Amino acid sequence: MSQQSSGTDRSGTVRVSGHLRCASPQDADLLRQHLPEHVRLSRAEPGCLAFDVSPTQDSLVWRVEETFIDQAAFEFHKARTRASAWWQATAGIARDIAITGIDPR
Repeated sequence: MSQQSSGTDRSGTVRVSGHLRCASPQDADLLRQHLPEHVRLSRAEPGCLAFDVSPTQDSLVWRVEETFIDQAAFEFHKARTRASAWWQATAGIARDIAITGIDPR
């Protein structure tokens, strides 16, 4: 998983932007199967301002755009996600993600 941090956003919000890159049609099927519940749960989290995962023209690549009110909300999202059926099913899918607004300490 590629993750980059570019310092603290003045507004305090954390933005996640990038792609999920499936290695096979089977990975894409897993993603499609688990995505609706993952999106529903993520959008219901306290501090989630926006959460979208959408297909691109490449059937194996999905665009990710997420916004959280602050770093604490993003950390909660990461912890919840890592303990979810979504993570278990999709952990092998490559994530090419940039994260802005994280305190680099």
